[in-house]
Amino acid sequence: MDLGGLVARNARTVPDKEGIIFQDSRYTWKEVNERVNTVAHALVEAGVKKGDKVAMWMFNSDLFMFAFYGIVKIGAVAVPVNFRLAAREAEYIFGNCDAVSVIFDDVFEPAVREMKPRIEQVKAYFSAGIERFDGFTSLSDVMASGKIEDPDIKVDEFDDSEIIYTSGTTGKPKGALLIHHAQMVTTTTVATLVQLQPTDRILHAAPMFHSAELNLYCNPGTYVGATHVIVKDFVPNLVLDLIQKEKITQFFGAPIMYSFMMSVPDFDKYDLSSMRFFGYGAAPMAAEAVRKMIEKFKTDRFFCLCGLTEGGPGGVALYPEDQIRKAGAGGRYIVNMETRLVDTEDNTIAEPGVVGELVIKGETTMKEYYKNPEATAETIKDGWVHTGDLGTLDDEGYITLVDRAKDMIITGGENVYSKEVEDAIFENPAIADAVIIGVPHEQWGETVMAVVVLQEGKSLTLDDLREFLKPRIADYKIPRLLEVVDALPRNVSGKVLKYKMRDEFKEKGTM
Repeated sequence: MDLGGLVARNARTVPDKEGIIFQDSRYTWKEVNERVNTVAHALVEAGVKKGDKVAMWMFNSDLFMFAFYGIVKIGAVAVPVNFRLAAREAEYIFGNCDAVSVIFDDVFEPAVREMKPRIEQVKAYFSAGIERFDGFTSLSDVMASGKIEDPDIKVDEFDDSEIIYTSGTTGKPKGALLIHHAQMVTTTTVATLVQLQPTDRILHAAPMFHSAELNLYCNPGTYVGATHVIVKDFVPNLVLDLIQKEKITQFFGAPIMYSFMMSVPDFDKYDLSSMRFFGYGAAPMAAEAVRKMIEKFKTDRFFCLCGLTEGGPGGVALYPEDQIRKAGAGGRYIVNMETRLVDTEDNTIAEPGVVGELVIKGETTMKEYYKNPEATAETIKDGWVHTGDLGTLDDEGYITLVDRAKDMIITGGENVYSKEVEDAIFENPAIADAVIIGVPHEQWGETVMAVVVLQEGKSLTLDDLREFLKPRIADYKIPRLLEVVDALPRNVSGKVLKYKMRDEFKEKGTM
């Protein structure tokens, strides 16, 4: 089976069932398949062939799904692009992935038109919206073409299917190339893991260009013939309202999204009783934040899905029954994925509490970094994907991530793992958000700095924070510096951009 084939199968087996809901538009699976086919035909007529790359610079929408499945249905490779990127960053991806076609939302038309002379390999452009632009084909017009029959192009499960670009928190983003087989294994794995059913109604509020939302919830939802409810932008009260109105049963969000939802003033008025399971991931979540989330939502029906783009995504998972007793952990083994911690010599670490790098292996992992053999060789060794995430095992085999390798702080010869300090800080009721970074220090090499966002009406001094942390963590881990800010810089996945903060505050350690 291939990804495009999932849509066609739903059209045959559950043709009259609601497949996609977006704003005021509702489509049965038969109608979804017909629109997917119109996109597929338009791409073929524009000269797109099997193996060609098609970039999608699009917000969440019904058209995003029609475009994605239309691309993979003809054996082309879908390249979803972060809609928050600056034009220059998007142009880099269009060039790096060798896109022959670009599908873009109307708002990006000026940027696409400006870069068009420089990306000569792109032969076909499609705009996705109500506007009409000279030189660009409207996807809305394509939908009205009437070509609804299947394109009848054979797609093999080992054909390339998708390139997802990493966040690029340091250096240029890299494109993780996936194949249909890997994504189908991910799809069946996740469907089993979070107990997806045909009756589920999945709310997509996290960005669908991101591997987590697309590959962990969109494709598995399509696999079981569930109903996708899509919102363009994440608005906390709108999400809560849609859960109530549309009787949503499954939802995935980054930790920061849950934080925003819990801050909605009239949170308790919303009826969330339809929800079967909530998922969270894409960024670490402190143990105290998990406990607060369970208390606020009045349920422990949460899954922590701790993985990475290069894994398909794949990694470990924390199940609902473990949410309280293992709060803050990434989780343990999932089907179709092997995980272990290794030292710098790639020796397996089995002793509880010893820090090592998480490495993963399984059928869901990427084929390679597209056009980047050096980075591929550095990341995939003997079939194991090296994640760059540092973690520890407990005596039951659960893995807790403690830092990114490049984010570890070494102060006076001692290793400080930021998540351990952040977990302790989050126990302080004055803290709304926090991150730990290392800044240069003349004597100690680096010193520990806390950058925090305070709860409304609260205050906090460095002395207050240090006194609070003394009984909780070792003295050398306690921040020597404190900065209070209005908000932490994050990428679209919800991960804090620590490199930006280290650069912004790099002089603080020597003052």
